[in-house]
Amino acid sequence: MKRLLAAFAALCAFGPVVATPPPLAVVYVHAGHLIEPSTGQVLDDQLIRVTDGRVSAVEPWHTVPQGATVVDWSKQWVMPGLIDAHVHLADFLQTSNAAEPLLHSAEATAYLGARNARATLEAGFTTVHDVGSYRANGNIELRDAINRGDVVGPRINAVGGYITVPGGGGEVTGLPKGMVVPPEMRVGVARTPAEVTRKVNRLFALGADSIKLIATGAVLTEGTEPGVIELSGPMIAAAVKAAATHGSWVTSHAHGAAGIKLAILNGSRGIEHASLIDDEGIAMAKSHGTYLVMDVYNGDYIAEVGRRDGWSASILRKNDETTDLQRQGFTKAVRAGVKLVFGTDAGVFPHGTNALQFKYMVRYGMTPLQAIQAATSVAAEFLGWQDRVGSLTPGHWGDMIALDSNPLADVTALERVQHVMKGCALVR
Repeated sequence: MKRLLAAFAALCAFGPVVATPPPLAVVYVHAGHLIEPSTGQVLDDQLIRVTDGRVSAVEPWHTVPQGATVVDWSKQWVMPGLIDAHVHLADFLQTSNAAEPLLHSAEATAYLGARNARATLEAGFTTVHDVGSYRANGNIELRDAINRGDVVGPRINAVGGYITVPGGGGEVTGLPKGMVVPPEMRVGVARTPAEVTRKVNRLFALGADSIKLIATGAVLTEGTEPGVIELSGPMIAAAVKAAATHGSWVTSHAHGAAGIKLAILNGSRGIEHASLIDDEGIAMAKSHGTYLVMDVYNGDYIAEVGRRDGWSASILRKNDETTDLQRQGFTKAVRAGVKLVFGTDAGVFPHGTNALQFKYMVRYGMTPLQAIQAATSVAAEFLGWQDRVGSLTPGHWGDMIALDSNPLADVTALERVQHVMKGCALVR
């Protein structure tokens, strides 16, 4: 296996530019059963040709050129790499200490982000939407390090820091008296629509791909309440407009029903959590084409580990008040045909265990195929990356996973990913 990994690394990495272009890197994957989520088709005994990291052909298996690099997954189920559209790679895990983000240097946090990125990729998640780090450029720098090849990790759509009101759901709160939050952790704090515009522009100047708004209070932020609106309609609209000038978009953390509807009305592409969504909000999401990113596993982790480790009573109360209602809303949204995206809030719970959410999505109303689509083709559309990821049709990156059993029959198979390829590099 080590020799195979080394061969792939050599094949996928080219040296300095020379007068004669290097030969194309070509890999042939023999897929026993190929699941194409965009169509729901399962094709047996397929050849997937990957040229310079992108799929160049998918066809019935046949003899390949002598000496070609072949990946033999002929006894396995193969599908596109998974997408988690709500992670926090470039921070420490949630703990009982509200001051945790301030207790670690930028350097220590960066090393941890690299470890989190590798764990996520090895679990089969080849693309993520990193929806915020307390240090505004943390996830941006991690993305760039991965793209340079310095760090092993998934493709990242990074938001930088959070757009939030002072003391709001995107702030570090509940600190001991005298402890001060450093400026690099408050880059997105804004009070007016004009300030929102300036802060959004600042995040794009830092290299953000998209923008995350904290439209309501948060479960895990002390002193805020999930049902309370924090960003006004004009502030949300200002962020949407500013992002559009950069050819981009915004998604909104919104738990409360009123905040969800305000974000939808003012142009937010996505709603994160949507814990207390009501029937009107579901209908609005459907009519506006708004994506819901609902972390329906996370509440059980918070309830169990939070009580075990002594998290604050207010956090545990807010989690209890939102978990079951979020799942009821999820079921209604599935039935209504709303666009639902796989997003877990990994970073609250350990990275690399993201796939635990699949069985919850099925338990609360999805078919296994719908859950897989939420983490592939639908998530790719949400990111605006449908021409790059979420499918194994020609032109897409050669990001794929191999499983020993059929996830369409038992979605928990996705918790046991055997092999991972990103581009033409065999990661696992």
